[in-house]
Amino acid sequence: MFAGKISIIGAGLGGLVLARVLYMRGIEAEIYELDASAAARNQGGMLDLHEESGQRALEMAGLTEEFRRHILRGGDAMRVLDKAGLIRYEHEGDGTRPEIERGDLRAILLASFPSHLIHCGATVTDIISVGGGRHEVTVTSGYSFTTDLLIGADGAWSRVRPVTSDAKPAYFGISFVETHLKKADQEYPEAGRLVGQGSMFALSDEKGLIAHRETSGDIRVYIALKADELWVSSGEIDFEDSTSAKAALLGHFAGWNDALRALIADGDEFVPRRIHALPVGHRWDRIAGVTLIGDAAHLMSHFAGKGANQAMLDGAELGQAIVANPADIEAAPASYEKAMFPRSAAHAGASASNLTVAFEPDAPRGFLDLMMSYQQ
Repeated sequence: MFAGKISIIGAGLGGLVLARVLYMRGIEAEIYELDASAAARNQGGMLDLHEESGQRALEMAGLTEEFRRHILRGGDAMRVLDKAGLIRYEHEGDGTRPEIERGDLRAILLASFPSHLIHCGATVTDIISVGGGRHEVTVTSGYSFTTDLLIGADGAWSRVRPVTSDAKPAYFGISFVETHLKKADQEYPEAGRLVGQGSMFALSDEKGLIAHRETSGDIRVYIALKADELWVSSGEIDFEDSTSAKAALLGHFAGWNDALRALIADGDEFVPRRIHALPVGHRWDRIAGVTLIGDAAHLMSHFAGKGANQAMLDGAELGQAIVANPADIEAAPASYEKAMFPRSAAHAGASASNLTVAFEPDAPRGFLDLMMSYQQ
């Protein structure tokens, strides 16, 4: 049995899968989460879980049956449109990559081990090596603890990453603005028909409208634009004023099909998000007593659907490595990193390439070629 203290920073999907896999084998890792509670904020939209990664991780965590009860039937359908609203590619969905709301998936994981193992409202403020691979961690309340294995599962702006690497996420040149259409089939039936049963990508002129169904019946919309990193905060659009934000965003899509523009016009509020990524192939030299998983290790763009899936697989594989090497604190992270580095590099490269293709001037041509290559 592993006798040391394992501390996971971050209660995202990767960290929770890791904690679950360890708990199943009698190892209680403690999680430190910056949010005040599990329900402190919206957890994001739908996730398609891939058989070789996200689904595999849930199987290793013994949660496949529970996951299957929450999937959106037909949610893996996808269509690609041009700015005239013409469907250029359509996949009806075959169930191999089932969709689930991120919040539902997180709730399943949170319920799979004792709640006393999660310390909420605990933002890391300092990490000090105290020798022998052990680290002293201080959180916002001023509370400090010393741990034998420190795992950074704390996302894009990880507080643990600087212990291992100087790498920082870089802006990818694309900004998203998120909005919602509530009860779409009842209130906005044309939008419901346009989006279909799963997700929709409308791409052209180096911009896009990306939408997907949610189990609630809402449609989540991402308005994607090539923009300077400071565009969001430049004052060009007042995102606090939904009416003026809507008008300004519609101006970026002049000449687009009216039904597509309605995805903006019928939105309820507009939340900007910049797209960042770590360098493809990000890795670090082995640091005793610490490692990273998920976005903390390999933050990538959204355009291959790999980020959450890889985070979950990271957590499951690291957990199994710890279980397999309970007497050797260094064997587990070393073996995990050896497999994770090339795996994550390949997926990060594909994600970066896909995002570039999606926002070429002749889009959706390259994106259509990409979809056809996947189908073949």
